[in-house]
Amino acid sequence: MDLLHSILMSITEIAILLFEFVGVGILIWSGVVGFWHCIHRDPRTRLDLAKGMALGLEFKLGSEILRTVVVRELSELLIVAGIILLRAALSFLIHWEIKNEEAHKAGKQDQI
Repeated sequence: MDLLHSILMSITEIAILLFEFVGVGILIWSGVVGFWHCIHRDPRTRLDLAKGMALGLEFKLGSEILRTVVVRELSELLIVAGIILLRAALSFLIHWEIKNEEAHKAGKQDQI
Protein backbone atom coordinates (compact mmCIF):
# COMPACT_ATOMS: atom_id res chain seq x y z
CA MET A 1 0.00 0.00 0.00
CA ASP A 2 2.87 2.36 0.80
CA LEU A 3 4.36 1.66 -2.61
CA LEU A 4 1.12 2.66 -4.35
CA HIS A 5 0.94 5.81 -2.24
CA SER A 6 4.51 6.72 -3.16
CA ILE A 7 3.80 6.13 -6.85
CA LEU A 8 0.65 8.27 -6.69
CA MET A 9 2.54 11.08 -4.94
CA SER A 10 5.38 10.96 -7.48
CA ILE A 11 3.02 11.02 -10.45
CA THR A 12 1.00 13.84 -8.89
CA GLU A 13 4.09 15.95 -8.17
CA ILE A 14 5.34 15.48 -11.74
CA ALA A 15 1.90 16.37 -13.15
CA ILE A 16 1.70 19.48 -10.94
CA LEU A 17 5.10 20.66 -12.15
CA LEU A 18 4.17 19.93 -15.76
CA PHE A 19 0.89 21.84 -15.51
CA GLU A 20 2.63 24.76 -13.76
CA PHE A 21 5.36 24.83 -16.40
CA VAL A 22 2.88 24.75 -19.30
CA GLY A 23 0.70 27.42 -17.66
CA VAL A 24 3.62 29.77 -17.05
CA GLY A 25 4.93 29.13 -20.57
CA ILE A 26 1.57 30.03 -22.10
CA LEU A 27 1.30 33.17 -19.96
CA ILE A 28 4.79 34.32 -20.95
CA TRP A 29 4.24 33.53 -24.62
CA SER A 30 0.88 35.33 -24.61
CA GLY A 31 2.48 38.35 -22.97
CA VAL A 32 5.32 38.51 -25.51
CA VAL A 33 2.94 38.08 -28.47
CA GLY A 34 0.53 40.59 -26.94
CA PHE A 35 3.35 43.12 -26.55
CA TRP A 36 4.38 42.55 -30.17
CA HIS A 37 0.82 43.05 -31.40
CA CYS A 38 0.46 46.14 -29.21
CA ILE A 39 3.53 47.70 -30.81
CA HIS A 40 2.03 47.02 -34.24
CA ARG A 41 -1.37 48.41 -33.21
CA ASP A 42 -3.23 45.17 -33.93
CA PRO A 43 -6.90 45.68 -33.01
CA ARG A 44 -7.21 42.10 -31.75
CA THR A 45 -4.43 42.52 -29.17
CA ARG A 46 -6.70 42.62 -26.12
CA LEU A 47 -8.75 39.64 -27.26
CA ASP A 48 -5.74 37.49 -28.12
CA LEU A 49 -3.99 38.41 -24.88
CA ALA A 50 -7.09 37.61 -22.83
CA LYS A 51 -7.47 34.23 -24.54
CA GLY A 52 -3.83 33.38 -23.84
CA MET A 53 -4.16 34.43 -20.22
CA ALA A 54 -7.33 32.36 -19.83
CA LEU A 55 -5.62 29.28 -21.24
CA GLY A 56 -2.57 29.75 -19.03
CA LEU A 57 -4.77 30.19 -15.96
CA GLU A 58 -6.67 27.01 -16.80
CA PHE A 59 -3.42 25.04 -16.60
CA LYS A 60 -2.46 26.79 -13.36
CA LEU A 61 -5.90 26.00 -11.94
CA GLY A 62 -5.48 22.36 -12.95
CA SER A 63 -2.20 22.20 -11.06
CA GLU A 64 -3.86 23.60 -7.93
CA ILE A 65 -6.64 21.03 -8.16
CA LEU A 66 -4.01 18.29 -8.43
CA ARG A 67 -2.24 19.80 -5.44
CA THR A 68 -5.25 18.90 -3.28
CA VAL A 69 -4.18 15.26 -3.65
CA VAL A 70 -0.90 15.82 -1.81
CA VAL A 71 -2.23 18.12 0.92
CA ARG A 72 -1.80 16.67 4.39
CA GLU A 73 -3.19 19.29 6.79
CA LEU A 74 -6.35 21.37 6.97
CA SER A 75 -4.40 24.64 6.91
CA GLU A 76 -2.72 23.61 3.65
CA LEU A 77 -6.09 22.63 2.21
CA LEU A 78 -7.54 26.03 3.10
CA ILE A 79 -4.65 27.79 1.40
CA VAL A 80 -5.04 25.67 -1.74
CA ALA A 81 -8.81 26.27 -1.70
CA GLY A 82 -8.21 30.01 -1.48
CA ILE A 83 -5.82 29.88 -4.42
CA ILE A 84 -8.32 27.84 -6.44
CA LEU A 85 -11.08 30.36 -5.69
CA LEU A 86 -8.89 33.30 -6.72
CA ARG A 87 -7.78 31.65 -9.93
CA ALA A 88 -11.35 30.60 -10.76
CA ALA A 89 -12.51 34.19 -10.21
CA LEU A 90 -9.73 35.48 -12.45
CA SER A 91 -10.61 32.92 -15.09
CA PHE A 92 -14.29 33.93 -14.91
CA LEU A 93 -13.42 37.61 -15.30
CA ILE A 94 -11.12 36.95 -18.24
CA HIS A 95 -13.76 34.83 -20.00
CA TRP A 96 -16.29 37.61 -19.37
CA GLU A 97 -13.84 40.12 -20.91
CA ILE A 98 -13.34 37.84 -23.93
CA LYS A 99 -17.10 37.54 -24.43
CA ASN A 100 -17.57 41.30 -24.22
CA GLU A 101 -14.63 42.01 -26.52
CA GLU A 102 -15.93 39.53 -29.11
CA ALA A 103 -19.41 41.07 -28.90
CA HIS A 104 -17.86 44.53 -29.30
CA LYS A 105 -15.88 43.38 -32.36
CA ALA A 106 -19.01 41.77 -33.85
CA GLY A 107 -20.93 45.01 -33.28
CA LYS A 108 -18.26 46.96 -35.16
CA GLN A 109 -18.38 44.44 -38.02
CA ASP A 110 -22.16 44.86 -38.30
CA GLN A 111 -21.76 48.63 -38.64
CA ILE A 112 -19.39 48.29 -41.63
